[in-house]
Amino acid sequence: MAAALGSASSLPRFLGTDASPSVVSRRSPASASLCSRSLHSRSLVSVRATPFNPRCEVVSDNFVRKNEADSLPSGPSPLELLKSSAADRYTKERSSIIVIGLNIHTSPVEIREKLAIPEAQWPQVIGELCALNHIQEAAVLSTCNRMEIYVLALSQHRGVKEVTEWMSKQSGVPLAELREHQFLLYNKDATQHLFEVAAGLDSLVLGEAQILAQVKQVVKTGQGVAGFDRQISGLFKQAISVGKRVRTETNISSGSVSVSSAAVELALMKLPESSFATSRVVVFGAGKMGKLVIKHLVAKGCNRMVVVNRTEERVNAIRQELQGVDIVYRPLSETLTCAAEGDVIFTCTASESPLFSKENVQMLPSVEQGIGQRLFIDISVPRNVEPGISDLDSAQLYNVDDLEEVVAANKEDRLQKATEARGIIFEELNKFESWKDSLETVPTIKKFRAYVERIRASEMEKCLSKMGGDISKKQKEAIYDLSMSIVKKLLHGPMQHLRCDGNDDRSLSEVLENMRALNRMFDLETEMSMLEEKIKVKMERAKK
Repeated sequence: MAAALGSASSLPRFLGTDASPSVVSRRSPASASLCSRSLHSRSLVSVRATPFNPRCEVVSDNFVRKNEADSLPSGPSPLELLKSSAADRYTKERSSIIVIGLNIHTSPVEIREKLAIPEAQWPQVIGELCALNHIQEAAVLSTCNRMEIYVLALSQHRGVKEVTEWMSKQSGVPLAELREHQFLLYNKDATQHLFEVAAGLDSLVLGEAQILAQVKQVVKTGQGVAGFDRQISGLFKQAISVGKRVRTETNISSGSVSVSSAAVELALMKLPESSFATSRVVVFGAGKMGKLVIKHLVAKGCNRMVVVNRTEERVNAIRQELQGVDIVYRPLSETLTCAAEGDVIFTCTASESPLFSKENVQMLPSVEQGIGQRLFIDISVPRNVEPGISDLDSAQLYNVDDLEEVVAANKEDRLQKATEARGIIFEELNKFESWKDSLETVPTIKKFRAYVERIRASEMEKCLSKMGGDISKKQKEAIYDLSMSIVKKLLHGPMQHLRCDGNDDRSLSEVLENMRALNRMFDLETEMSMLEEKIKVKMERAKK
């Protein structure tokens, strides 16, 4: 992994400033690449390796020298960096939740497919990300419309650097090209983004239901995986609650279309009028997406189709669910034969290589008279059909990025519901931020409780020894209960002032000041030593 790390000086310098974690520096209009979507006056920033606004170029000499040192293969360890002259700035950074990704708003499918991560590999990817020096927790959300990595980073700018370089190495996409299409969001903005994703507000199809199931799958896949821990798992679980609440209270998904239904609608739009009933339909893939395509075809009156899949088991399950529909199973080994017999072909498999090349399609016989061209609707990421097929006179090809034509017609009637959904998201965002902020004081609470417990146990032992051996069991229990009661009442006040759960008027800054005061008064672990311990743990993991 060390060999894959590029020079730190190639990073946009604003990532190394001491700005608030929730603030993303912006470039001048001439060089900025902003997503068209903006909720609550927030934009996703696409990071390019181009010059930034001069205001963002001002950094300390220490930081420049440190970034140069990061690029050396035999540089100091993270622990040594922590203890260097810049340690004060380094330790003042709180752990940050960051999302680094590409989606349908920022990058075309030809870039997204290179970074797509199959669901079966998500646990492995979490492990690889958490093995990076400054990443504590991680999660992956990879669908046909997005590939987003969520991390809890010890250092914001170092975390972004490590994850971006990991993404470049794994995908083969050069860093400069990756930065051109990726977006970065931090802390509250990252949280809000995931809530919007789960609610269907960030989807190509506004209010689509399938994305919520995909967010749920992140949690299901991450259960028991080291690195999918308290903050990131809590973030995704809260996102699921937000998605459910938005759909329940706004009905944003009622009458909405999914990617699969939009694909079927697109096919109907492109076919000559009245030819759908006689068209020979072939669906490649019987997974979640394929099953939805089949259901929407049936809803449009298609009662016979060929389904090509690796095994027949899933096809049989669909047959059981859709009684009265003639579904013919064919194995993947008959791919070209089935395509030759089809007029409309939907591809939605998890294959990482194309099922159809330009040469394959060029050799296929003509379609049924009256249809004109063989129609390919490819909603797979990575794509199942080579783009060169569009050059053929005998075929039409559409992929997931071409569905906007269908989606636009269904969007207006849900915009009001989207406004209502943002109000719900704002409420839930404040709840999550309060919960997350309260975690900052958890180590102090635990250590203070342990400190007080040591004193209680020691003093009780002294008391019992002075009373001699004639004391009864009942008396011992009474003394124990007395000591516990005193401790509980003494702890109540400090514990209340160390919590920031939204149930009182205390601000986060007040709670953190109380935490620092308690650390000073009772000589509990300092901010420096807490971070030092985290890095030691990561270094020990790396040695195993």
